[in-house]
Amino acid sequence: MEVAAFELGLLALCFLVAIAFFAGLIDSVAGGGGLLAVPALLLVGLPPHMALGTSKFMGTAGTTAAFITYAKNGAVVWRVAAVGAVFAFLGSAAGTGTALRIDSAILGKVILVLLPVAALITFMPKRTNAQEKPLTPLTLYVFTPLICTAIGFYDGFFGPGTGSFFLIALHLALGLGLVAASGTAKAFNLASNVSSLTVFLLSSKVFWLAALPMAAANMAGNILGSRLALRKGPALIRKMLLISLALLFATLVWRYYG
Repeated sequence: MEVAAFELGLLALCFLVAIAFFAGLIDSVAGGGGLLAVPALLLVGLPPHMALGTSKFMGTAGTTAAFITYAKNGAVVWRVAAVGAVFAFLGSAAGTGTALRIDSAILGKVILVLLPVAALITFMPKRTNAQEKPLTPLTLYVFTPLICTAIGFYDGFFGPGTGSFFLIALHLALGLGLVAASGTAKAFNLASNVSSLTVFLLSSKVFWLAALPMAAANMAGNILGSRLALRKGPALIRKMLLISLALLFATLVWRYYG
């Protein structure tokens, strides 16, 4: 399908805006908002590359809003953020370049394979112990670059679930408490998003009619979700995500394999 000839009806646009808000709410708390945004964009008919680029524009705006909220509340470990952001940026650029070399028909099926994997990681039980372990040179200068490069590459190549991957890695590998891990993960996610989005923009893979209103809705959801995370935690929202994802995934399987 030629994107220049692609038309988006008002009902489809309203659907995407609602998904974007909900995705922002989820993403700011537990990560995984892209698990809704990418399938939704594919569902209304966008080609896979354009769906990824449009989702990345939306996600970059939302992640910026969430990061600012966390930073204002002192929930970012700046030493870790400063070391890892560069590697997340570089890894994401490499991942996006790889994705753009894959045929869109193949990429659509690859996305369907990756979605349940990303969902499983998103819903992995996370320890609720807020105790933080002291940072060591090994965790700061070896584990952090390795984690950020690998997850950054995944973010550039596909994206959904990246926030969860960063959060889990920071919590389990570096020993950060969940709130600090969520806030610091947003710094990495923002760096990888900016890198990937730059490549998508240079390749004209953003559908602006959907991207702009979705970005605004996603920012609103991220701000609300960040405040909610600082108060209550992610359990309820992860359950809501699971239900929505199951419905969208079933529809996409029918679309690409039916």
